[in-house]
Amino acid sequence: MVYPVQSMTRLKSILQSNWFYIITIILLIIHIIFVTYITKYQSKYSNDNTITGIVKKITNKNNKLSLLIQNDEQILVEYYYQEELPNIEIGDKIKVFGNKKEIREVTIPNNFDYQKYLYNHKIYLVFNALDYKIIAKNNNIINKVKNYLNKRIANNTYLSLFILGDKTNLDSDIYNNYQNIGVAHLLAISGLHLSIILLFLNKILFFIPKRIKFFIIVSFLLIYAYIINYPPSFLRVLLFYSLSFINQEYYLNINRIQLLFLTAIILLFINPFYFFDIGFIFSFSTVFGIMISSKYLHYSYFKNLLLISLISFVFTFPIVVNLNYEINLITFLANLILVPLISFIIYPMTLISLIIPIIDKLLNILIIVMESITSILSMITFTKIIIPKLTPLFIIIYYITIILLIYFNKTKLFWILPLLVTIYTFISICRTNLSIIFFEVGQGDSSIIITPHLNSITMIDTGGIVKSNYHPSNNIMTYFKSIGISKINNLIITHGDYDHMGEARNIVNNFKVEKVIFNCGPYNDLEQELIKVLNKKKIKYYSCIKELNIDKNKLYFLQTKEYDNENDNSHVIYTELNNYKFMFMGDASINTEKEILNKYNLPDIDVVKVGHHGSKTSSSNEFINEINPKYSIISVGKNNRYGHPNKEALNNLEKSRIYRTDEDGSIMFKIENNKLKIETCS
Repeated sequence: MVYPVQSMTRLKSILQSNWFYIITIILLIIHIIFVTYITKYQSKYSNDNTITGIVKKITNKNNKLSLLIQNDEQILVEYYYQEELPNIEIGDKIKVFGNKKEIREVTIPNNFDYQKYLYNHKIYLVFNALDYKIIAKNNNIINKVKNYLNKRIANNTYLSLFILGDKTNLDSDIYNNYQNIGVAHLLAISGLHLSIILLFLNKILFFIPKRIKFFIIVSFLLIYAYIINYPPSFLRVLLFYSLSFINQEYYLNINRIQLLFLTAIILLFINPFYFFDIGFIFSFSTVFGIMISSKYLHYSYFKNLLLISLISFVFTFPIVVNLNYEINLITFLANLILVPLISFIIYPMTLISLIIPIIDKLLNILIIVMESITSILSMITFTKIIIPKLTPLFIIIYYITIILLIYFNKTKLFWILPLLVTIYTFISICRTNLSIIFFEVGQGDSSIIITPHLNSITMIDTGGIVKSNYHPSNNIMTYFKSIGISKINNLIITHGDYDHMGEARNIVNNFKVEKVIFNCGPYNDLEQELIKVLNKKKIKYYSCIKELNIDKNKLYFLQTKEYDNENDNSHVIYTELNNYKFMFMGDASINTEKEILNKYNLPDIDVVKVGHHGSKTSSSNEFINEINPKYSIISVGKNNRYGHPNKEALNNLEKSRIYRTDEDGSIMFKIENNKLKIETCS
């Protein structure tokens, strides 16, 4: 028979053993791989026209309700309403009528994968609702509280942020300012905010016996966790707090780092997909860094704040880089100002204003001050450093280096870390081969020529979707950063149609551009709008040129005649790169093709960017037979209303290998050791 004291002694020895954590972590890794990679999940309702479930979460923006409903799986339902806001509340049982919604795939490398994001949050179906029916109203008291909170703070963006963790109504430009200076995490319900709540609850419940107080606090936090849908960073603090209490009460003598690992192990065994949650990763990385560096935190509050900001930056550096592919050195200053402001003033005031609405006006003034600070800091751009995507091997080396420096008390050698990053960036750039990429930008055109070592970056067209809030150029710029591109040497606008240059202003406003090259003919309204921006930013621009040097190569502009329409005036570009011949046809029509055939003796072309998205007005049989392309690239939108590419054009191109951006995503040609390699991102 094993007595309780012996059992407790054995448990203590197990939990204090480092081998327990090593073995458990190995088993955990196997568990994560099996659940998240080997096992594949899909919705049972993908082919259904009706879905029934309980509403767990509601967000409302731009006349669109996003409902997370639960039956035997989670389903994201999107419903557009015209006038009156539907009377749907959390906890209601509803039936929705509609069909499955296709989620846009990642078609430009190294960008945010919304499909994977939903999958990792155990959402396997997005349902487009055309109508709905409420079967039963909510009768759960906690859901009633949740609905009350939603209505009470519906029109207050920061109350929604700090109380419910909902940033739906936060202006995108304002949120971008927080992101640009590296403090967007302060807007989420995080361990920092929960720690403030814990401190507050412990203070006001000081007169209650310790165990009863613990039970009350944990019960309250569990209800709050339910209301805000259990964010992993919140669960981390709640579980760590609970384990710390048990550790103290039963004298288990587990150190804080072991407790942190135990917290992570429990949460990841419960839900292995937390491993991919940014909030979870940020939370544990930051706390782990502060814990193992705690021996240095013996100074004044200001010095501690500076050190904690530095520690947080260092330990979350790889995560930030692989999210944004850049860092902002002004993050230190932003943290020094905004962490105390949010932690000790704004966040507590949001909690108080929930009970005493009269202080909302004072809170709004402070928020205006905070937003003004972030706006001013975000205007400082010289502190931004672009860093290419980090490999898993580098990340492992980086963290091992930090831990060894701290363990052996060699903090004076921390200069090794920026040196490592510099060497990695240099190697990444040096390994860059000559590449030609045709981006998937919907019904439009955009491509780029990258010479070895990023010596020259030439972008041909930017894409542009008329009457859309979607900016494909944002994804292109993200890709640029992910491979270390910090500027565009040449931005070539083949002609002034929106689907070819609509994103030019967005690129010029958000990325460094050395010069812009227009086609022949008069500037149209769209081109003149871009020229205003170029003049303001003092960016040089040219038109109707015949040649352009890019590194050791040369681009030849074959179309210099002026026509009375943009398509015929479109640039036609020929270049030879490492003995491979490329042609970019823009929107050149059959008329332009005839002129070029009469004027030039064209060799067999290896890769042609097909003219005018494969329409019947381009790619004549005569022209295609003359240039005899080996590969044909058609930049075209999926299910576009023009019916591109045209069947006749496809027939003319049938002797070549055809790639289409609507089917293959972005198409990448890489010339390595004089061999042409082709990759797609579908």
